[in-house]
Amino acid sequence: MAKSIEPNIADLANGWLKSYGLDYKLEQESLNYEIDKALQEYASKAGGKGGNRPDTKLLLRDKNGNNFPVLIEYKGHKGKLEKLDANGDVWNKTTKNEPNYKNIKEYAVNGAVHYANALLHHTSYTDIIAIGMTGYKDSSGTIHHQIAVYYVSKKNLGVGQKVGEFSDLSFLAPANFDSFVEKINHLDLTAEELERLKAQKEKEIDTSLVKLNNDIYQNEKGLGENDRVYLVAASIIATIGIPGKVPVLEKEELKSQTYEGGRDGDIILARIKAFLSEKQLPKAKQDLIIRTLSNTLLTENINKVKNGESQLKRVFVKIVDDLGIYYKIGLTTDFTGKLFNEMYGWLGFSQDKLNDVVLTPAYVATLLVKLARVNKDSFVWDFATGSAGLLVAAMNEMLKDAKENISSPEALRAKEAAIKAEQLLGLEVLSNVYMLAILNMILMGDGSSNILNKDSLHDFDGKYGFGKTDEKFPADAFILNPPYSAEGNGMNFVEKALGMMNRGYGAIIIQNSAGSGKATEYNRRILQKHTLIASIKMPVDIFIGKSSVQTNIYVFKVGEPHHKDDVVKFIDFSNDGYTRSNRKKASNNLKDTDRAKERYEELVNLVRFGRSKLSIFTEKEYYEGHIDPKNGNDWNQSAPIDTKPTLEDFRKTVSDYLAWEISTIIKEGSISGK
Repeated sequence: MAKSIEPNIADLANGWLKSYGLDYKLEQESLNYEIDKALQEYASKAGGKGGNRPDTKLLLRDKNGNNFPVLIEYKGHKGKLEKLDANGDVWNKTTKNEPNYKNIKEYAVNGAVHYANALLHHTSYTDIIAIGMTGYKDSSGTIHHQIAVYYVSKKNLGVGQKVGEFSDLSFLAPANFDSFVEKINHLDLTAEELERLKAQKEKEIDTSLVKLNNDIYQNEKGLGENDRVYLVAASIIATIGIPGKVPVLEKEELKSQTYEGGRDGDIILARIKAFLSEKQLPKAKQDLIIRTLSNTLLTENINKVKNGESQLKRVFVKIVDDLGIYYKIGLTTDFTGKLFNEMYGWLGFSQDKLNDVVLTPAYVATLLVKLARVNKDSFVWDFATGSAGLLVAAMNEMLKDAKENISSPEALRAKEAAIKAEQLLGLEVLSNVYMLAILNMILMGDGSSNILNKDSLHDFDGKYGFGKTDEKFPADAFILNPPYSAEGNGMNFVEKALGMMNRGYGAIIIQNSAGSGKATEYNRRILQKHTLIASIKMPVDIFIGKSSVQTNIYVFKVGEPHHKDDVVKFIDFSNDGYTRSNRKKASNNLKDTDRAKERYEELVNLVRFGRSKLSIFTEKEYYEGHIDPKNGNDWNQSAPIDTKPTLEDFRKTVSDYLAWEISTIIKEGSISGK
């Protein structure tokens, strides 16, 4: 019990728990050792700044056998129940996305939610009940108390949702607990709330990745860029775990021994093997992953012990501590793509090479997915998949559509499994980048089955890579951000992919010179079989800090030759509503300054439905025109400027002239008067 707590408040609460038959003692043996260790981890990180660990801990079980850790914080002061931010969330992060230890220490709910996140970070528990309780005595000695209860889980990304305010703790009593669990199971976040929380967590990820990469870059010598990629992939896979089957690899299990089989690299690799096997990944894919990671994990230098610790263990601890919470809460984001971009920020590439490895921003990836009309029944492929960011966006859209349109829980589970295993295919030729794509899709749980380490232009025959290997992948949605140094700025990938499809749509983001002369022959051949629906000029700074090329998005309808009378929608999207900066210490380099969300939504509707959806955009930004299918270099057009003078132009000219005449007369009169 913390020293600053009003004893009567804790006594009051513990008296209730005892009356319910619940053991409230801190040292209770029934408490999972895993919980205590996780709490100690967060307490030690706080270095005294975050106060003591929770005052009361319980481990309760519902009728279905699900375990719920319960953490209770007491504060014996008036007004110290909870501190919320402007959005009404528990205010546990500073503007720099670091723990707000002042609030965590001073407010009961904030402390409980902070330590609930310790369990999400360092244990296999995904649903935690965090309770804050405050109280004080009035002048007559009467105790007044307040209780606030929060549900902290993967579902709400660890931020927590308020369940309610209660007058006592009887909802924890065995007779009432199942009803309480039913209540938290029905807590829902709106799509807007979830998007806001996701954006908040993504900012935190960016901060953590910069910190981690800087730390490794500055302090861990001898690790090349590939080693860093593989170490992050290996550490994350080893610490995901599979409940009841493959335990999470704990930091303490790495003993930094020097004998073969007992080295830290051996231990990490063994856990990865168990994980991949239990996931039932195809044997060939398992072997490829193990072989690739072994090249880094088993090297002598990284396992060499100095001051009782190997470099591998040191890096492993940094990765788990800095990133663990984010992949444990199941963020549906291009997690490894962010790592990829951050890592390449330290390397010296030529501009062309840098353009080839740049990550597609998440909101642009989602735009491409929507323009390709992806839904729960789509079969989506990407011929230059990189870190799989576009496929992650496609999977998110497919799972969302499935959830909205399938009412049977059993049918929904089956559909989700099919989406991940059978409806996504990606090709990546670079082995280090391929490993990121595999990791990304494993974290998404698990869409990695048909991520192939192949040259899509020369070694791919259009068939599934795993599972139905004798069947063609029935692609009907194509998304792509190609390497711009490829032939035709990357239009060779477009020709190959569309040529292997029978129906559907494609949406690509590419250097706009591909549509104005750099890929003429490819474009002519593409238009012989497919229709260009739209050409969208993107903001020039969309890849700020990574690339400075002007890009366009081209949208195609597959399987219908382009006719000269087909209408093409030319859209100037230079103003997409976002303002971007490239300040390294900025908390947010992307700001919605002009209805960005609405602009992106309108853009999708304009491409699909045409001029009738014009609202925010002007006639100067939206133009319906035509291209010559035999030309191939007229894909970047803008609304024609009407040079014919109008009556209003005439009036303005006359008005300006008269104003000048009068001004001259007055001036001359003034001079002659002197």
